[in-house]
Formats: sequence, structure tokens, C-alpha cells
Amino acid sequence: MSEIVIQFQQVAASILSLSGLFWIGITVTIYVFSKRIHTLTGNHPLTLPLVISALVLGGLLFVLDVPVSEFQRATSLIHWLLGPVTVALAVPLHHQYQRIAGLGWRLWVAIVAGGVIAPALAWFTLYLFNAPLMLSMTMLVKSITTPLAMETAALTGGVPAIAAVFVISTGVVGAMVCPWVFKLLGGNNPAAQGVALGTVAHAIGTAKALQLSELTGALAAISLSLNGVLTAFVLPVLISTLE
Repeated sequence: MSEIVIQFQQVAASILSLSGLFWIGITVTIYVFSKRIHTLTGNHPLTLPLVISALVLGGLLFVLDVPVSEFQRATSLIHWLLGPVTVALAVPLHHQYQRIAGLGWRLWVAIVAGGVIAPALAWFTLYLFNAPLMLSMTMLVKSITTPLAMETAALTGGVPAIAAVFVISTGVVGAMVCPWVFKLLGGNNPAAQGVALGTVAHAIGTAKALQLSELTGALAAISLSLNGVLTAFVLPVLISTLE
């Protein structure tokens, strides 16, 4: 409880400070502007709001010579809101419960297949190019959420910091290319799209799925959760067994 109180005090301090108000306002403004660009370009994959926002904010911090750590402290409210937002994913899950339950074993098979094939292909690519084992082990956690990926990478001999980079890159690329992939494969099924985005592109893919439909978002949310938990439990056990 004391930790929660401390976090709340830190968030409150950041909101009340001029620096906090300034950077939160700038961040929200840039994101709204990025959303507008995305809409004007007909939701083109290359104008993904997350990418534009990150590039503009990164450039602004560089020009103003503001350390990232200072920006993080000033915008801690946005980081704190990730918790409630994550819990809010239960809302589409609740609304779509009957349709999700109707998928039964097919849902599990799809999640397991996606959770195995995606990292295995990435690992095999690195193996072909003679990449260091440490880097290959880190790549195996690229399709689960950042906190789980970092912990799992540490347990399997990977590098947690690099795992975070792989996870974010995977999510961004997945959200950007998914419209083209779905069009190429003729994947107009909302359930299939949701499972693909949640399993392979984790949280960023889930955010993209929620833009498509509530069912797609719900399937992405449950796929994100199940794939993350399964990978975090199974991968360390598998690695230790092979050793």
C-alpha cells in the first residue's frame, strides 16, 4: 500500500509542476496531431500515430537537449495510466465473452502456433547469420509484453534491455504492416486478425486491433495475455531442460 501511495504522490507532483503540465500537454498535442495525419492519409500504415509521435517527441527532446529521464518524470501520469488502461481491456473481453468462448480449442491452437512460429523464425534467421547466442536468446521473447520479456530474457540468458527494444520494434512493425499482410492473405476474419495481432505484436498490436473492431480487440487482448504467460513459463523451463 505504501508503494502505491508513493507512486500517487510522484504522479501528483508531476501534474502540479510546470514541467509536468508542459510535457504532458505537448505529448497529448503531438499524439492528437499524429492521429489527424493518420486519418488524413486514409489510415496509411506508414503514418501510424505511435511512430509519428515518437519521432516528433524524440526530435523535440534532442533539439531542446532534454534528458529522457527528465521527460519520463514529467510525464509520469501517462505511464501511471497504463495500469488502468490495461485493466480496461477486460471490457471488450466481457462484451465478447460468448464469441471468444465459442472458439474453444481453435483459439488455443492459434495462439500456441503463433507464439512458437514467430520467435522461432526470428531465432533461426539470427542463427543463419551467426549472431551471438545471447542475442538469439533475447530474440525468443520479442512477441510478449515488455515486462514479461525482460524478466524472461534474464532467466534464459538474454539481455533484458535489448529484449525491450525487440519487443517495441516488433509491436510497431506488426501494427504497421498488418493491413498489407491481411490484404495479401485475404484475412478478413476479425477473430483471426485479433489473434495474429495480439500473439505476435503484443500490446501495440492490441491497440491496433481495438481500432478495427471490439471483437478483434478482445481476441488480441486475450491472445496477448495467454501468449505472454505461456512464453514466460515455458521458455525458461525448456531452455534449462536443453542445457
